[in-house]
Amino acid sequence: MRGSLRSLMLKLILAFLLVSLAGTAVVAVLAGRSANTAFDRYRLIQDQANFMAEVSAYYQNNGSWQGVDAYVRQKMRPFPPPPGGETRPNPPPPPPNAPIPFVLVDRQGRVVIQAPGYRLGQSVSRAELERGSPILVEGQVIGTVLSAEETAAFNPQQAIFKRQINQALLIAALAATIVALLLAVILARNLTRPLRELTKATQTIAEGELGQQVVVRSQDELGELADAFNRMSRHLAEARQLRRQMTADVAHDLRNPLMVITGYIESLREGVLQPSPAMFEAMYSEAHHLQRLVEDLRTLSLADAHELSLNRQWVAPQAFLKNLALAYMNQTLQQSIALHIEADPELPDISIDPERMAQVVGNLISNALRFTPAGGQIVLAARQQANVVILSVRDSGMGIAPEKIPHIFHRFYRADESRPQNSGESGLGLAIAKSIVEAHGGSITVESELGRGTTFTIRLPMVPAKFNS
Repeated sequence: MRGSLRSLMLKLILAFLLVSLAGTAVVAVLAGRSANTAFDRYRLIQDQANFMAEVSAYYQNNGSWQGVDAYVRQKMRPFPPPPGGETRPNPPPPPPNAPIPFVLVDRQGRVVIQAPGYRLGQSVSRAELERGSPILVEGQVIGTVLSAEETAAFNPQQAIFKRQINQALLIAALAATIVALLLAVILARNLTRPLRELTKATQTIAEGELGQQVVVRSQDELGELADAFNRMSRHLAEARQLRRQMTADVAHDLRNPLMVITGYIESLREGVLQPSPAMFEAMYSEAHHLQRLVEDLRTLSLADAHELSLNRQWVAPQAFLKNLALAYMNQTLQQSIALHIEADPELPDISIDPERMAQVVGNLISNALRFTPAGGQIVLAARQQANVVILSVRDSGMGIAPEKIPHIFHRFYRADESRPQNSGESGLGLAIAKSIVEAHGGSITVESELGRGTTFTIRLPMVPAKFNS
């Protein structure tokens, strides 16, 4: 794992470096071409200005262009002169046929200084003359300068200047590469740091230490990954704690009935007690409790494996609630609790397993009866919302504390801690209810306020989901 992280870090460094190198190379090439182009344009302008000054002085001294070509070739030197007017002592004479980058045309349009592409005495078209630069002496146009097809070679100072520009660009590119490498290392370490922390925490969890948490350092995808890992780690720790608690509760719920039954059997075998109807009733009650606990555990295991079978039928919600109200009518009368039904008779039928859904709602009614004092009320309601039929059980009982609501559907969880575990309830009723509702493709939620009552809400799709059938 550590090797893979190092490989990822190396890949990130190389990726950042390659991107930086590519950007630096593009910038360097573009900057070099732009600088060279600008320098060549500046050099051409300076050379042309020097050329025009030279031939203008020749014309003023001689009054004509006669012999100007030979004169300029003898006087030719690279343009412009060195900065500060400095010249090398005894510069070598130019070759007699050295190319001149400019063409001089007299007022009649004839070439008087030739250059590549132009010969002496050649006539130049008016269009070309219009693109040239006129030479003025005392306000009169005495000639026109045109650019030739070739340019003059660089003088030593110009060559040195151009070489210095290229060297500066190369040094800047190397410096940018070094900075890019340093930034790539820093960025790669920062990007892989959360992954290293996640790897270490994952290895710790693999060794059995659940509940590990990592620092969420950003709000990007890595931050979302760290947050998801923290939630997963918490859920794993909570699941282990619930599993331990469930094992302890199952052992406790199995031990008490078995101790009662075993005690009676030993007493009967040893003749300490004589058989009686009350004794057999007590043994039967404990055996029935064991049977119910085993059946509840079996239902939960089937639901966890998505193998809980459902015998679906189309049922009218109002009729379904009325049948449940009749089943609990006697108990509500004995406890002086009013039981009401609020259901629209025009509600569409729902596809459910009547027996299992009756088990769910019946469990909710039993809980409401347990925690609603005399004079209170329980309301069974049904309504439609979009493509969902909502069944609810609302009571005016004691309510549930806010900190207990998130755990209310956990297995063996008892919101009323004062109620003894041998009260005949396994603590699996709401967990089973949740599993059955979800097997129908629905959901169950609870809202409660201390001293005001509790409402359990079941949402069932009007079109049955393709779960178990």
